[in-house]
Amino acid sequence: MTEPQFKKVVIFGSGLIGGSFALALRKANAVGEVVGFGRSEATLQQAQQLGILDRIGRGVEAEVGDADLVMLATPVGQMAELMARIAPHLGAHTLVTDGGSTKSDVVAAARANLGIRIAQFIPAHPIAGAEKSGASAAQADLYQGKKVVLTPLPENSKDAVTRVRKAWELCGAVVSELTPQQHDAVFAAVSHLPHLLSFALVHDLAQRNNRDQLLSFAASGFRDFTRIAASSPEMWRDICLANREALLQELQIYIAELNQMSKALASGDAVQLEQTFRTARELRAGWTEK
Repeated sequence: MTEPQFKKVVIFGSGLIGGSFALALRKANAVGEVVGFGRSEATLQQAQQLGILDRIGRGVEAEVGDADLVMLATPVGQMAELMARIAPHLGAHTLVTDGGSTKSDVVAAARANLGIRIAQFIPAHPIAGAEKSGASAAQADLYQGKKVVLTPLPENSKDAVTRVRKAWELCGAVVSELTPQQHDAVFAAVSHLPHLLSFALVHDLAQRNNRDQLLSFAASGFRDFTRIAASSPEMWRDICLANREALLQELQIYIAELNQMSKALASGDAVQLEQTFRTARELRAGWTEK
């Protein structure tokens, strides 16, 4: 039998992102052993029962030294502390990657906490997810055909980047590369802003006395626009704060767009409204998610 590409993978956070990573590597016969850490013993036990983990970690110092790969699949706000915990115990050949939705802050945390091990950290962001979270939401095919963005550091060796790229490709992902700054600017516009708007609309309705009546008449348009408001509040709090500069810029651009539409409505400018809708429709109709 051919040995798996990764003999031992250690995962911090065995929910949707980390759990799916483990299951995908298992499906590809690419991992020998998966060891997990998390905040809840009950969650870790569930992940073990679901076949995500082979076992629960005995302690950071006992597990990461001989690991081929360490996956940080926690909210981005927790990563600095995790990096500080693992840094003294990382083996010379252990690579570290993550699944965070922001990158500049994660890279800054890595530089502050990994020290001489910084070259072993290859940041990543899988563009895949679901509204459900936890180990029970993990899927072996979550990353199949989905994009994963690597944001390599100048210190990373070509071999290290190639190896982490291979791990994600074994999960079925299509891997591309951006700088951390490019990544955060792009995703502020196409991911973080839409989530912020979705949460804001549902929050607005939640505070109204007639919210039950309003929701009783809501249909597919409301469902589609607000689907992402069912996402993890903790995760999205961390994402928005971590990428707040780029997100604030996008929010100001969006507010200006809303102001233009408000003026068109107030003045009864049918031509302006239709032109806006037509431009948006043409772009949306021509876009296909790959």
